[in-house]
Amino acid sequence: MALQAKTHTEIILDSIADGVFTVDSNWKITSFNKAAEKITGIKSTEALGRHCWDVFRASICESKCSLRQTMETGQEILNQAIFIVNSKGERVPVSISTAILKDENGKVIGGVETFRDLSTVEALRKELEARHSFFDIISKNSEMHRLFWILEQVAERDTTVLLMGESGTGKELFAKAIHSLSARREGPLITINCGALPDTLLESELFGYKAGAFTDAKRDKPGKVALAEDGTLFLDEIGDISSALQVRLLRLLQDKTYEPLGDTRSYKADVRIVAATNKDLEVLVREGKFRQDLYYRINVVRLILPPLRERKEDIPLLAQHFIRKFNLLTGREIEGLSPEALAILMSHDFPGNVRELENIVEYATVICKEKLIGVEHLPDYLRPFQRTNALLALDEKEDSHSFEKLERSFLINALKRHHWNRKSTAQALGIHPTTLWRKMKRLKIHGNSKS
Repeated sequence: MALQAKTHTEIILDSIADGVFTVDSNWKITSFNKAAEKITGIKSTEALGRHCWDVFRASICESKCSLRQTMETGQEILNQAIFIVNSKGERVPVSISTAILKDENGKVIGGVETFRDLSTVEALRKELEARHSFFDIISKNSEMHRLFWILEQVAERDTTVLLMGESGTGKELFAKAIHSLSARREGPLITINCGALPDTLLESELFGYKAGAFTDAKRDKPGKVALAEDGTLFLDEIGDISSALQVRLLRLLQDKTYEPLGDTRSYKADVRIVAATNKDLEVLVREGKFRQDLYYRINVVRLILPPLRERKEDIPLLAQHFIRKFNLLTGREIEGLSPEALAILMSHDFPGNVRELENIVEYATVICKEKLIGVEHLPDYLRPFQRTNALLALDEKEDSHSFEKLERSFLINALKRHHWNRKSTAQALGIHPTTLWRKMKRLKIHGNSKS
């Protein structure tokens, strides 16, 4: 009779599409159904009698075993997403549920764990994400997809491209996409941030120098132009270069020639130029701060990248992407954002754009110990119920419908929080200090500013 009951139980378990295994009080496997064999690649004859962690090798076995938690507390776990390692050493995404086993007297005699293979779901997710990604640029915004199409058209030629947009909108990713799509993809992509270096250092970094060109020039050093030979040179923040350097850059664009510091010879440069700026170059031209002839040279194809506040439909997509990124880096298994946390992100205007969102998610994944990132895991300035800490809080006298007043109040609160230190404030917001300074000037924010 017992044999018949056991056979009947096995038949039922083997008819279930989900993997099922049971353990006794010593954590040794007492049953292992057909679906469990298929998902793990381990036969039941090999699994029976062994400790569950030797067979069901999961990402939580060493740190926080769900089945152990259930057997110790009596609390069932439902649909927890984890990874296991099958017999081939491959990571398999699964969803597990746990429960305790009791005898007829109510005594706990073991536990049961069911697990569902999520490989198909994961493949569909990746396919869906691939539809919304373009060379690491993730978006489902129609304007961004229009830019993707333009990129494919212009990348094949050596046309100079000017990328315009606020800090943190992904200009460097666009430059990488242009390079990867071009015939120069096998060559180097060399980046130089024109706004991060003083004029004299920028010139030597860009064009290189000969030994003896200045006091510390002990030997020849090739510049970024030479290093980018047969490839692409990405000039980030080109709007920050001085008038003198603009002349030398114009010659590079016009004649494809340059001279290293201390050298009397001219060298040919076989490079493609991609430039980027967060400034309005047309305004700088009118003000006499940027050469008109250089502007026309770099403004052959101009792509204006929309800020994140103009493509808010991308916030959930990007947030989930960053959660997966930091899960892999930290070994965490955060599943996503709570509806309340997502609502706060959707209502935020992201002056730091995608970079700010990434910083927020990184912070949240460090703080969060739950499955979902909640409001309590977001940085203080995003919490609407903490008015003293909320950087989005408006002064009662200000018009809440004015974006400029909102932005001004946001920055003032951010600066106060960091004791008016522009560098630390900019770092917290995920923007460059010069970008913060320009915003302060535009919004007439003075006070106790410190560099």
